[in-house]
Amino acid sequence: MQYDTIRFEQADDIAVVTLNRPEVMNALNTQMRAEITHAVRDAAKSARVVVLTGEGRAFCSGQDLGDGVNAATADLERTLRDEYEPMLHAIHDSPVPTIAAVNGAAAGAGASLALACDVVIASQSAVFVQAFSRIGLIPDAGGTYVLPRLVGLARAMGASLFADEISAAQAMQWGMIYEAVPDADFDAHWRARAGYLAKGPTVSYRHLKEAMHASYDNTLAQQLTLEAKLQNHCGQTRDFKEGVIAFLEKRKPKYEGR
Repeated sequence: MQYDTIRFEQADDIAVVTLNRPEVMNALNTQMRAEITHAVRDAAKSARVVVLTGEGRAFCSGQDLGDGVNAATADLERTLRDEYEPMLHAIHDSPVPTIAAVNGAAAGAGASLALACDVVIASQSAVFVQAFSRIGLIPDAGGTYVLPRLVGLARAMGASLFADEISAAQAMQWGMIYEAVPDADFDAHWRARAGYLAKGPTVSYRHLKEAMHASYDNTLAQQLTLEAKLQNHCGQTRDFKEGVIAFLEKRKPKYEGR
């Protein structure tokens, strides 16, 4: 597929999806949402990790308000259901790990996009802004689901009501993201992290994601049953056998991802 609003690259089992509308801080329009959805789904067929990042000084400034939006006639429910939901499900349901490499501002739906990924690594100068209340909206694109689960209700409510800029360091302290990295080291760091996952036991990563996501709704008994089922599957993989042999031989494992 030919992409116009993103750049797609794949090498060494790592797929990198770069939001590529720097002139509008990588704001999301209809075409970009469709292209992200397609790229993430396609990448999961052959890559072993997918990275989302932004071109220029921003990760993503959220919805492109100049993308044919008329406040008087906008059908935001349709946009969210038909365009945002497929994109978010593609990321959330990806069978391989997803990383948001947040190189700059992540605002509104751009913050939600980043937080939909399995791991968020941000440059130290990046900020996260729940900007919706500034224009009379509520957090969307999964924001009201993900944010309270990451940082707790009090912080999620305050960040959304006041639309404060949350620095990368503060976001890491809150548990909103995994790492805040000095700008000078950012690119090399997220690439190293992606490389680590690309060489890892892909099947166990898939089941790890499944178990973690299910834990929101399961009772302890249900979760223990699911863990046992998924662990049994992992235990039958070549990667498990390789991991044990490598441990006994005191060497690094060479995982095949199956």
